[in-house]
Amino acid sequence: MKKSTLLFLLVFIVLAVLHQDFWNWDRADLVFGFMPVGLAYHAAYSLVAACFWALVIKFAWPEDLEKWAEGGRD
Repeated sequence: MKKSTLLFLLVFIVLAVLHQDFWNWDRADLVFGFMPVGLAYHAAYSLVAACFWALVIKFAWPEDLEKWAEGGRD
């Protein structure tokens, strides 16, 4: 297993834990004067998760599996 794969797995677990934002459940604050803090948190979380998965695809994609799949079509 690549070192990058282990790093991505660790970040995935951290993101899974951070998704449960229990510290925002009782907050009624507004961000920018109109957005509940929980919604703002999840908007930012979604952007971070999208960037994370883009990095996973770029650096940890199994290229040998893709080559095998392309060769199987011929």
